[in-house]
Amino acid sequence: MLSEIITLGVQEYPDNVALIYQDELITYSQMASAIDKLALGLCALGIEPGDSISILLPNCPAFVYTYYAGASIGVVVVPVNPLLKAPELAYIWADSAVKLVVTVPQLLPVVAEARKGLPGLRCVVSTSNREDLSDPNLVVSLGEFSTLRELMEVGARAMTDGVSPVFDEERHKGRHQTDCAVVIYTSGTTGHPKGAMLSHRNLQRNVEQTRAVLHFTETDRFLTILPLFHAFAGTVCMNVALTAGCASLLMDSFQPARTLEAIRTHKITIFPAVPALFNGLLRLAPKPEEIAPVRLFVSGGAPLPAVTLQELESRYGIPVIEGDGPTECSPVTSVNPLGGPRKVGSVGLPVPGCEIAIFDDDDRPLPVDTVGEIVVRGDNVMLGYLNQPEATAEAMRSGWYHTGDLGKIDSDGYVFIVDRKKDMVITSGLNVYPREVEEALYAHPAVQDAAVIGLPDAMRGEAVVAVVVLKPNETASARDLQRHCRDLLANYKIPQRILFRETLPRGGTGKVLKRLLKKELEMEN
Repeated sequence: MLSEIITLGVQEYPDNVALIYQDELITYSQMASAIDKLALGLCALGIEPGDSISILLPNCPAFVYTYYAGASIGVVVVPVNPLLKAPELAYIWADSAVKLVVTVPQLLPVVAEARKGLPGLRCVVSTSNREDLSDPNLVVSLGEFSTLRELMEVGARAMTDGVSPVFDEERHKGRHQTDCAVVIYTSGTTGHPKGAMLSHRNLQRNVEQTRAVLHFTETDRFLTILPLFHAFAGTVCMNVALTAGCASLLMDSFQPARTLEAIRTHKITIFPAVPALFNGLLRLAPKPEEIAPVRLFVSGGAPLPAVTLQELESRYGIPVIEGDGPTECSPVTSVNPLGGPRKVGSVGLPVPGCEIAIFDDDDRPLPVDTVGEIVVRGDNVMLGYLNQPEATAEAMRSGWYHTGDLGKIDSDGYVFIVDRKKDMVITSGLNVYPREVEEALYAHPAVQDAAVIGLPDAMRGEAVVAVVVLKPNETASARDLQRHCRDLLANYKIPQRILFRETLPRGGTGKVLKRLLKKELEMEN
């Protein structure tokens, strides 16, 4: 089961630092004790195997404790983005039949609003003590209410009385590796998000696959700024890091001065991030000695512009390892090998035990270097979408998970993502892949950020439109950028329109929200 990560960790690395939070060092033994106490506290509240509990927390030890405590008693853990609004939370908690939510005091009002009409959501657990709440009336409005400390005290008393710390066979009778352990809701392209059901086997297998290609050791320390509710950070910065005996520095945001100080103070060696964060680091332009402990940048979550990779490596001499994978695949499916050739623009080779192929629209395999849909199969692929059999059947056609990404595989087996299938622009009957145009724009020295979309056009069907953010103190006109693109792209790929913005709308993991951008531009027209 997923909780074996903690069991084995405390056996092999009891005195190693597991978590670093606000300069507090928490060892594997201390972490395991907290998880056992919380698990027994959850049992005391009547949480049973198969029930669902939700984590609505920023990066903090309570997130880790709740995640593994839930796994250890056989419940389904539903991590949720703390930035979501009450209606969004209400949908997810109703869909996943959540019975308990763990959150921070600041979010108690939105939880109170979201749980209206959700009688099944019986209990809310706060990381704060009751007396610390600014509004004690919230205790009444939330109904049954507990604090993390109270639950852990209940668990501690149970352990003193000789109750097994959650692993007794009777409680887990009938539970299997193929049971759902975690449900992560994907943003989706239309309508409500879908809950990807990941089993204990899915997640454990992906840990093994990732460790096989990224050789982390117990001396490594992770900078965990990426949100743990997201699949990338949950697997790489938590499950993988703790399996390898590493320490993870938990931070809830990228605050430049504090982050650089933390890297030096805690001797951070592994820096996982999304491209938007790496671009932020380049704009910050720290001196090489300020991030000297770092031995590896790990990029995922969104395509990494080639110019960003090259600038990071040339400026700091630190290798950048780009990988990829959707939430539905736990999520790591491919990684550029640390000890082998790394191809710029590629997301690398399939991880061991994960098959990747390119299919046409009729689910027929395509030859080398031919663009089609990227499909995946392996033990890391999800059980399906919660409560959505039709969406599951559509995504899992022919026994392969259909990612919705367009890509190709070269003769060496390296995977290249061309674009999202639904983002492709068809102009005058010709296919234009926005990522290719974006890469051309990034190559201009004045461009800091870029997004390319298709907008309705009476003559062409769709027009290629670019939205660009310029670097501070840099200037460039639309005509300048079009001339620049003309040297790199076929004429039909050159943006017919180039618009300028101060920022691009991005989601919690750094991806540009193109649907929102497209909607805004269509309304402006």
